[in-house]
Amino acid sequence: MLDIAHALRVEKTMLTDLQKKIIAAIQGDLPVTQRPYLEIAEKLGVDEETVLAELKTLCDQGIIRRFGATLRHQKSGFTSNAMIAWRVDEARIDAAGKEAARFKQVSHCYRRNPAPDWPYNLYTMVHAGDEAACRKIAEQISKKTGVIDYAILFSRKELKKTSMRYFQDAD
Repeated sequence: MLDIAHALRVEKTMLTDLQKKIIAAIQGDLPVTQRPYLEIAEKLGVDEETVLAELKTLCDQGIIRRFGATLRHQKSGFTSNAMIAWRVDEARIDAAGKEAARFKQVSHCYRRNPAPDWPYNLYTMVHAGDEAACRKIAEQISKKTGVIDYAILFSRKELKKTSMRYFQDAD
């Protein structure tokens, strides 16, 4: 679904050449280093503080609305992955989500609106060595959160792990 308000806000905002270059630089894989923004800054010929300040401005303006990481679980040694869908009372969802997110095996934790035929509203992505380990982690999360109604959906095939690309010619 197109977010018209967001599209209009972006259209009204003129991006500088530097902002376009920063957006182009962060939409791929970030350098796996202690200071990835320093490496980006050096490639762009500016200092790290400038890159971070521009990123904050872009976030504050709503131009960047989400900044996430993609875990390449196979390359990380995980052979089993499960999306666990939880049915949580809305009054407890924030607390349950925060508790579930504390598990080191959880890479993603988010809330979604339930549907009439799918009552789950909290989701955690769990990575482990095998399916039995994923099930055990689900049991541990259930015990810790007190949420007993859940469904485990195991990954069978990776179909897509790409994002939109913007300002590719900004370099």
